[in-house]
Amino acid sequence: MGMGQTPTIAVIGRGLIGSAAARHLAVSGYAPTVIGPDEPLDKRAHHGVFASHYDEGRITRKNATDAYWAEASIASIARYAEIEAASGISFFSPVGALMAGDSDGAFMASARAVAASLGVSHKDLDRNGAECQFPDLSLPDNWAVLWEDAESGHISPRRLVAAQTRLAKDAGAQFLDAAVNGLDVKATGVDVTVGRDVLTFDRVLVAAGGMTDHVLGRDLKYKVCARTVALFEMDEDQVARLGYLPSLVMGTPEGHYLLPPIRYPDGKSYMKLGGDPDDILLTSAQDIGDWFRSGGRADVRDDQEARFRALFPGVSVRSVAMDACMTTWTDDLRPEIAALSDRLFVAGAGNGAGAKCSDELGRRGAALVMNSIEKG
Repeated sequence: MGMGQTPTIAVIGRGLIGSAAARHLAVSGYAPTVIGPDEPLDKRAHHGVFASHYDEGRITRKNATDAYWAEASIASIARYAEIEAASGISFFSPVGALMAGDSDGAFMASARAVAASLGVSHKDLDRNGAECQFPDLSLPDNWAVLWEDAESGHISPRRLVAAQTRLAKDAGAQFLDAAVNGLDVKATGVDVTVGRDVLTFDRVLVAAGGMTDHVLGRDLKYKVCARTVALFEMDEDQVARLGYLPSLVMGTPEGHYLLPPIRYPDGKSYMKLGGDPDDILLTSAQDIGDWFRSGGRADVRDDQEARFRALFPGVSVRSVAMDACMTTWTDDLRPEIAALSDRLFVAGAGNGAGAKCSDELGRRGAALVMNSIEKG
């Protein structure tokens, strides 16, 4: 890089964290090249890269059982309105959110402690209070809820990525619809192989979700887990009836969560329930592809259906479907936002909580890159 020359930066990954990092870099004047494939039109027939943001519903809330994730969420949620207004793309539905579990259990104790330490506004309701407020919801005995009724609810990950992408492009970022086949870090730059082409950049930030280890070509650092979600189709009268429901995170061993009715691209409205009883590890790119093409596990879907019907005994369901997803975990349950060298950086591993706070995680990844440039 010559005197006065703007450094070239690549962001590998066009998902939630990658698109956020691209926006933060672009609005800071760095005009990154963002590399990654578009969402496949038919997942069952696709044999390329997969990602988990191909969906319409992710829970967002300020509170958490861990202050780290609560702080990251608070920072991201504070920028939602700005991103929506500047991009013209709405992605946030502020319907509120519940954290629910055994009133005397560790999950609720941690949630209460974090809310108190960070001043997260909420209402602490016992089971009767919760069912009075949300009469369609039937909770287990001795459960309680923390109800965030403001600046929480759910986001469309697809539309958030679209909003971040639009703003990054407006600020000068370039996007390549392609998969990365290899990286080679050299003293003078990082060679990125895209198809048969080799592109060289001064700095590279890898934000490739469950594919991060494979893009980096390193031994497995992340635990990438297969996840099944159940989708409960609602008639329009049920959608109107249940429109008051907030998102729901449950302190069960499986980590169940539920989203209220959301309109999907097929024109239908679904409530979504997730939470797996075990971890199926996806250790290769082939494993990831096979899993997404499979569409999920029927036995997990059936278990989720039983739980849904226990939670909403008076709600009619038109049909039940399922879909495949994946989550990416680290040993310390923190994202990896780190410099791997003076030219190569990584921002990944949402640990099941990354969607709602992806803008902040992307900002932190972008800040690492920019700080390295400023230091020379």
